[in-house]
Amino acid sequence: MLFKRADSPEWTPLLKAAWAAREQAHAPYSGFRVGAALRLKGGEVVGGCNVENAAYPMCTCAERTAVCAAVAGGMKAGDLEALVVVTGADALTPPCGACRQVLVEFAEDLPILLDNGRQKILHHLKELLPSAFTGRNLGAL
Repeated sequence: MLFKRADSPEWTPLLKAAWAAREQAHAPYSGFRVGAALRLKGGEVVGGCNVENAAYPMCTCAERTAVCAAVAGGMKAGDLEALVVVTGADALTPPCGACRQVLVEFAEDLPILLDNGRQKILHHLKELLPSAFTGRNLGAL
């Protein structure tokens, strides 16, 4: 199984894509730039960055922009293999609650690598979002 360790080489293309996406972030208000990259089952890597708005509740996180781009490209539930989230912050930055809920729709035990350029840590979505609300709760799965 891929993506078992934070230092595994299979993370390299995702890290490059996430850092490149971070460069495109639109964060004029907070200055907090975030990049994300998803890997799909076919090996495709999809990047995303945060997009702020003067009306803060209207902002979109990097993880969700990557998911939206992947869905627009044909991603379905079960197609998501891994996620990288990068920032320049001192502390590693996991996906927010809204992003966790969106991610669980596509992969309940998604490996998530966090990187700030100085350290890396590997998490799994099940530990970040235990007892997730999913389609099973609606009787849809």
